[in-house]
Amino acid sequence: MSEPLPEGQPSRLRRALAAAGRVATAPARGAAYLVDSARAHQHFFLPVLNGALGDQLAARHDPRALRMSFRVGGHDVPVAALALRGPRRPTVVFVHGLMGDEQIWQTGLADAPDYHRYGPRLAAETDARVLYVRFNSGLHLSENGRALSLLLTELATTYPDALGPLALVGHSMGGLVIRSAGYYGSTGPLAAGSEPLAVSNESLAAAKPTNELGQPSTESAPWLAYLRAVFLLGTPNDGSWLEQNSHFAAHLLQRIDLFPTRFLSNALNQRSNGIKDLRRSILVDEDWQGPQADDRAAPRTAVPLLPGVAYHILMGAWLKTNRPAALRQYFGDGLVSRGSAQGATTFGNEAALPPGTTVRTAEFHQQHHSGLLTHPEVYQYLKHWL
Repeated sequence: MSEPLPEGQPSRLRRALAAAGRVATAPARGAAYLVDSARAHQHFFLPVLNGALGDQLAARHDPRALRMSFRVGGHDVPVAALALRGPRRPTVVFVHGLMGDEQIWQTGLADAPDYHRYGPRLAAETDARVLYVRFNSGLHLSENGRALSLLLTELATTYPDALGPLALVGHSMGGLVIRSAGYYGSTGPLAAGSEPLAVSNESLAAAKPTNELGQPSTESAPWLAYLRAVFLLGTPNDGSWLEQNSHFAAHLLQRIDLFPTRFLSNALNQRSNGIKDLRRSILVDEDWQGPQADDRAAPRTAVPLLPGVAYHILMGAWLKTNRPAALRQYFGDGLVSRGSAQGATTFGNEAALPPGTTVRTAEFHQQHHSGLLTHPEVYQYLKHWL
């Protein structure tokens, strides 16, 4: 004879039925969790999707394709709605990297509830005005560079009396987009082949470089008159070793020319144009439009530095100092090699720098690629030089 169950305790049968019910409903509960999680972190899902396939989304006008825009409170905001007011204040524009969005400058999933990243801290601790942009990182670097130049042109023409000295801060791919924007901005206010801005010719003329900011009048985009500093955090100025290996693997598999290798090669080649451009950090349209664009040693247009701008190259060193120097040089911050971040072909020759241009380099030890977004010493560097 079994002992009676304590009062209030369910029988074995009820416990078994409850367990069976939990097992039966597990898939539905799991799906509901995934849906809720996707909704809660949609800002993460869309940038990843665009980084991987954004060029294809844009080509078929998919509503999930992101557009270059300023962001406030998780929403795209037209320049006219920013409502910037004078007097002139230093302005910092943050530009994210591949598969990122503006949130990386503000908060992260693993951050403490009261922790603030670079953007909110600068806004609270300095007189700087902080702005964020989001873009489709699956598009060509040059397409995003031209779009950023147009967006900054609209900012300068809309708020000529509120915009002060301008600093651009880019992480990884974002730094390359900034450099490409400088190239297209320096070739004229509205680059050929660009969508026209909703600003008048009178507004463009009024926003030309002014004596107040100490810049001579040029035919460059008006935002360049305000530009004072560019910060490149973990930027692959001379290309990404990871994408170089992907490009080599895809070509090798294609040359083997068997069905499985062709399938794998085609799958690899589905990566976005933005990712492919990282192989050699292609910043100009002509370099990816040319017939030799896919060659291993394809030509690359040199994008010069801008006159009167202070460039700051901030690099991470992922491996410990007791590792072989060659490994530390190659892996750099884990995604960008040290040599590429330094960008010797662009930044290495001090004698060739334009008038008034300076280059400073800082390395942060035992910091990986994404760690550059949260490192306290990186923040102090930004705060000091802004």
